[in-house]
Amino acid sequence: MLRTRKIRWLSGTMVLLAILTLLLPQALLPQAAAAQAQTSGIDAVLVADVSNSMNTSDRDKISNEAMKMFIDMLPVQGDKVGIVAYTDQVEREKAMLEIQSDADKSSLKDFIDQLGRGPYTDVSVGVAEAVNILNHGADPSHSPMIVLLADGNNDFNKTKGRTQAQSDADLAKAVKEAQDQGIPVYTIGLNADGKLNKEALADLAQQTGGKSFITDTPDDLPQILSEIFADHAKLNVVKLPSVTGNGSYQEVTVNVPNDSVLEANISIMSSKPVEVQLTDPSGQAVDLNSDAAKLSTSNSYSLVKLLKPQEGDWKLRVKGAPKDSIDINLLFNYDLQLVVDPIKTKSYTKGDKVDLAAKLENGGQPLQDNDLYTDMKATLVVKDVDTGKSEEQPLENTGSGFAGTFEVPDNHNYELVIRAEEDSFYRESAPITINASGAAGSGSQPTTSGGEQDKPFPWLPVILSVIALIVVGVGAWFLMGWLKRKNRGFVGQMVVEIRDENTGDKSYPQYKKLVSFRGRFHLHQLLQLDPELKETEKYVFTPSNGDRIIIRNTAGGTLEKSGRAVDASSGVELKNGDRLSIPLQQADKTILIEYLV
Repeated sequence: MLRTRKIRWLSGTMVLLAILTLLLPQALLPQAAAAQAQTSGIDAVLVADVSNSMNTSDRDKISNEAMKMFIDMLPVQGDKVGIVAYTDQVEREKAMLEIQSDADKSSLKDFIDQLGRGPYTDVSVGVAEAVNILNHGADPSHSPMIVLLADGNNDFNKTKGRTQAQSDADLAKAVKEAQDQGIPVYTIGLNADGKLNKEALADLAQQTGGKSFITDTPDDLPQILSEIFADHAKLNVVKLPSVTGNGSYQEVTVNVPNDSVLEANISIMSSKPVEVQLTDPSGQAVDLNSDAAKLSTSNSYSLVKLLKPQEGDWKLRVKGAPKDSIDINLLFNYDLQLVVDPIKTKSYTKGDKVDLAAKLENGGQPLQDNDLYTDMKATLVVKDVDTGKSEEQPLENTGSGFAGTFEVPDNHNYELVIRAEEDSFYRESAPITINASGAAGSGSQPTTSGGEQDKPFPWLPVILSVIALIVVGVGAWFLMGWLKRKNRGFVGQMVVEIRDENTGDKSYPQYKKLVSFRGRFHLHQLLQLDPELKETEKYVFTPSNGDRIIIRNTAGGTLEKSGRAVDASSGVELKNGDRLSIPLQQADKTILIEYLV
């Protein structure tokens, strides 16, 4: 009875809170939308050819170093990464992992170091699986991308009857999906043996809006990875002076131009180990394993990441071996968007003039630091949709934004994009369409920003606010307990295999980290399976005490735990090392799971 009363009280409290959220004056409500505004992150899948041909075309394991450096360049929190290692089949796979700590990055890099090699190659397998992973695990608010590291050549197992035509068809299907979903594929061609199929890799990148690179040495990695980041995040790479090692520390100035910089990645490439020191603009030494800066090292690179760095001149001191060439690149990360003011909505004709104004926004708010505009240049890019021709015209820098006028040159349809640029980054606005063809329609606003005005909130008597605060205070005890249970997290990971009961074949083990789940999740979420295996949704996992997990079959039924059939309808507890066999009735498959903490 007491539990029932608590539930009723909690339900009433939540309903009242929902009503008050809609009705209370805006001044009394938390500005949740502003607080949650963040830079759109990256969802990336790293795809590596691990066939035996890599023993010659990638003998120094450049692909491993490139993937690890990519992970180190990502922000400390928020982005998601998956990994696919393929031959003519998927050999190893890491599902999308949201990076929340240095430990997550270390886990991904450890996974890369454990990759082995095997016979045969089929590029379409790796690309198709990467697209599939993004389809099932990407965050809709993030920007997806694929980085493919390969020599571009196929080598089929003749006993399976696989043909080049079949591979080409599967690759074309994956490319079409990537195009439809705006997933660029960046290719890094590995050419140590001189047998690179650069045309195939370049074509793959071109079709999806990515870029193609070629390397046969780790020395190229900082430039390649910086350019991939820069292209995807609309940044410019800042080249710092190269250093020739002499056995002593040499100083390089790293200028942080403004306080809108979220992160600065300083990549240092040398054939031999280097030692690094750093001082901030005030001259104070900086701990390279702190909240201010982090140092990551590998066999062929060092990377210093400055976190929300202070504006001014930082001093990087590098000590390398005598006569060793040390290349240094700098890449900033900004939380900035270029937003165009709403234009008048109307149909246009030849000779009409359209006034344009744009400004930078930080977290959805106008940029406060107008000094950032000082060295920026803005350009209006005009595309005639009817003819396909484009032209550019400069815009005025007003000191707090950009302004100009577009005169409609003909009775055609046009797409307008404003591009603003300075030394370390550039931004492009969402496109504006201008209809001057005489057909039904009108000029429209940018597709990602609108001019819809907030509707005014009605003002309620102050006494209602006071009553609401009292109710919230009393109900908060119950609400906090409920939220704590709902948002309880998981630890450890699950090793998952799928066995086909008709053939006896098993998939390669997949390692699924659980830290991204909260409160509960079902088996279908964990596996990211096809709709034909949708019956796995009835198996639900919830956290338990002592790093244990409860699995329930919400539809009733049994599963095998450590070889013994158990009733899963009331819940089965899993501890470290426990193994499950879950038979699927509709698909003639069995899910094999091992829980590891």
